[in-house]
Amino acid sequence: MWTDTVDNRMDFTLPDEHRMTRESIRDFCEAEIAPIAQDIEDDHRFPAEIFDQLAELDVMGVPIDEAWGGLGGDQLLYALVTEELGRVSGSIGLSYAAHVSLGAKPIELFGTDEQRERWLRPLAEGDCLGSWALTEPESGSDASDMNTRALRENGEYILNGTKQFITNANVAGSIVVKAVTDPDAGYDGISTFIVDPEADGVEVTTVWDKMGLNASPTCELQFDDVRIPADRLLGEEGEGWEQTKKTLDGGRISIAALSVGLAQGAYEAAHEYATEREQFDQPIGKFDAVRDMIVEMDRKIERARLLTHKAAWAYEQGDDDLRRLASLAKLDASEVAREVAEDAVQVLGGYGYTTDFAPQRFYRDAKLMEIGEGTSEIQRLVLGREIGL
Repeated sequence: MWTDTVDNRMDFTLPDEHRMTRESIRDFCEAEIAPIAQDIEDDHRFPAEIFDQLAELDVMGVPIDEAWGGLGGDQLLYALVTEELGRVSGSIGLSYAAHVSLGAKPIELFGTDEQRERWLRPLAEGDCLGSWALTEPESGSDASDMNTRALRENGEYILNGTKQFITNANVAGSIVVKAVTDPDAGYDGISTFIVDPEADGVEVTTVWDKMGLNASPTCELQFDDVRIPADRLLGEEGEGWEQTKKTLDGGRISIAALSVGLAQGAYEAAHEYATEREQFDQPIGKFDAVRDMIVEMDRKIERARLLTHKAAWAYEQGDDDLRRLASLAKLDASEVAREVAEDAVQVLGGYGYTTDFAPQRFYRDAKLMEIGEGTSEIQRLVLGREIGL
């Protein structure tokens, strides 16, 4: 995928391993997730049993090295798995992506071998879920504006503060937390810590009811004099913001993949309905208005998927253009997910507005894709900087 061959052509064929994994996950999704996708949303229930089964399939650490319990796959394989999950359940796809890209990958990228063995291995093997705590109640797009403090005292850190909109926080076995260690150093005063959610002083104070994605828990976290051993510092003091930017490069690819999955699921629901629903003695897909809408869905999804796969390729290559490509993929795919899901509701008409049909769920879930991992507005800011504006 995305490599030059000897005759200078591009090969878009998925490797056999990628194709077989995608098919295996698709079969699993159809058999185990699709039948409960709406129920877990209605019940606001995190489906722990699904993640246990994903661990049995050995995909909870797809892009994590085998040395630490992962599958040792590349970013493209991870994107394919994320897309397939999103195709049937945005909630499961979101909790999965947050676990891998945000909860696990930073420990592999920036941790010591001891930290990887203690904290990464259980995540990669699926024994527990990971979480990542960046956003705060008073911050948002300016994620660097932090009030959470970690002050060193007698060989350990004392953590105080509040984190907001944290995926998986109430079901996590570890949380990667950003905190200020030097209030006078600006970006260079932010550090990263691995926090045990069972530690004294850690409390989940809110689990939010949301417009969508309610089977994926989104929480407020309170840290009250939490004592963190010095060996839980990830990297060195002051490296937290650079780590955050590198983490988001991968995280945005995963959100792009999830968005493509949501769009694909909505498209398939609309396509199926348009071929079965008849009006004026013919399937509604034969009418220009409906046909053109579905053709546009397919066009947009293909474009978003190509951008996502190219960004995944660039990630593996260590490409200098990764940040631009990851932001492009995330921006385009997230907006495509919302547009396609909205059109899918329209194709189904009144039925599309009911919870008996999936498009309404894809529509509500897709909106977060334009907000999380940096809003569409922030993506345009990043892209402007990347092209020198």
